[in-house]
Amino acid sequence: MPSTPMRRTASRLLAVAVVAAMTGAAAPMAAAAAARSASTADDSFYSYDGSAPLASYAPGDVLKERTLQYHLLGLPTPVQVIQILYRTVDAQGRPAANVTSVVRSLTGDRTRAVSYQSFYDSLNPADSPSRAIAGNLTLGGAIPNAEAILLVPLLAQGYSLVIPDTEGQTADFAAGPEYGATTLDSIRAATRAADTGLTTDTRFGLMGYSGGAIATDWAAAMAPAYAPEVNRKLVGFAEGGLLVDPAHNLRYVGGSLVWSGVIPMAIIGVSRSFGIDLTPYLNSYGLSVYNSLQQGSIVNALGRYPGLSWKSLAKPQYANPDSVPAFVDAVNRINLGSAATPTIPGYIGQGDGGVLEGTFSNLPGVGTGDGVMVAGDVRALARQYCATGDQAIQYQQFDALSHIGTAVAWAPTAIGWLADRFGGRTAPSDCGGIEAGNSLAPEAVTP
Repeated sequence: MPSTPMRRTASRLLAVAVVAAMTGAAAPMAAAAAARSASTADDSFYSYDGSAPLASYAPGDVLKERTLQYHLLGLPTPVQVIQILYRTVDAQGRPAANVTSVVRSLTGDRTRAVSYQSFYDSLNPADSPSRAIAGNLTLGGAIPNAEAILLVPLLAQGYSLVIPDTEGQTADFAAGPEYGATTLDSIRAATRAADTGLTTDTRFGLMGYSGGAIATDWAAAMAPAYAPEVNRKLVGFAEGGLLVDPAHNLRYVGGSLVWSGVIPMAIIGVSRSFGIDLTPYLNSYGLSVYNSLQQGSIVNALGRYPGLSWKSLAKPQYANPDSVPAFVDAVNRINLGSAATPTIPGYIGQGDGGVLEGTFSNLPGVGTGDGVMVAGDVRALARQYCATGDQAIQYQQFDALSHIGTAVAWAPTAIGWLADRFGGRTAPSDCGGIEAGNSLAPEAVTP
C-alpha cells in the first residue's frame, strides 16, 4: 500500500493537473504531444489476440492485464492502476473486447469500490479514459483528465475505483445499452482479475454525470437481467444530467447556441452503434458536418454549430426526423423509458437552467432542461421507477443551474449519498413528491 506521503503527493498532483485541464492547459499540451498520442493509440494491449474465439469467453472474462502508473495530462503520478482487457458486447449484442482501469484502495480496503463512468463523450476511441490514464494526450482526452477532481475524494474515502471505457473500442457515442453492458462487464472483470484486490464479495456503487449518467443508469437498469450476480453487490447508483429520451433531446437542443453540435454527434453515434446508414437523408451541408465529426469529441462540437438543427442537416422531405424509420428505430432502442426498472436505490440530480448555456427551447411535450438534457424526461423516469417497484429514488432538481453548473452542485451530494449507502443507512425517497414530466412513449414513424 502506498505510504501516507506518497498518497498526499498523488493527491496534490491530481489536483494540480485537474486545475490545468479545466483552465485550458490541456489543449496546447495535446497538440504538442500529437506524435505520442498516435503511438499510444496503436497500443497492442487493446487488441484481443488470443487463439480461442472471443465468443468462447463469458462476459467479464479477463483477456489481458497490465499495471502502470496513473497519468494526468501525460505526466505519471505515484498512483498505480491495473488495466484489464475484458470480454463484453457491443450495441448489437456481438462479442467485443474492451478496457477498464482499476485503482486499488489507498487504505487497502477490498470491501468497497465505486464504478465511475466518465463523461468523455467522444466519437474517437483515443479519447477514452483508459488511454488518458495510460499517458495518451488528445484534446478530447482532457475531459477524463479533468474528471480526476471527482476521483480524489473517492480515493480519500478509501474506495477502490473502477473506470470503464463505457463507449467500447469503436466509441459508440450515446449507445446506452452498450454503455450498460461495458460497465457491468467491467465490474465482473475487476473482481476476476488477479491484481485488483477486488473479489466477488466487494460491494459497488455506480456514479456518473452526463455521458457517465447514461452508462450508470443503463447499468442499473440492465443489471438484474444481464448481470444478476453484479446486481446483488450494488449498493446504489448516483447520477446527474441524464439523457432519457434522445428524440426529445434532439428537439430541445435544436437551434441552441452551444449544445446543438450534439445533434450530428448523435447521428454518427447511433449510425455506428447499430449499423445503420443515415447519410441518404442528409443534405450537402449535413453530409459535410457528418464527415467532419467522425472522430470528434464533445470538445470539438460545443459552440461550433450555433443554431444547428436536424432540419438544417436533412433533405427537405426528411425535415421531420420521425419520417426516417431507421432513425426512429435507433432512438427507441436508447430510450431509457423503455428499459427495465433498477432494483437498487438511486440519486438523480438534474438542472433546469439551460438558458444560461444558450438553450431557450420550451416546446410542447419537451419543455425546458439544463441546456442539453430535458428536465421533464428525467422527472418522468424517476416517477416511472417509483411506480414500477423502486421506491428508493431521490430526485433533486436544480432550477437555477445549467448542465455544467449542476455538475458542481451534484458531485459532493452524490459522493455523500454513496457513502451513506455503503454505511448501511436507509436510502431517502422522493417518490410521491416528484413533479410530473413528459411522456416517454416510443417514437412512431410519421410521414
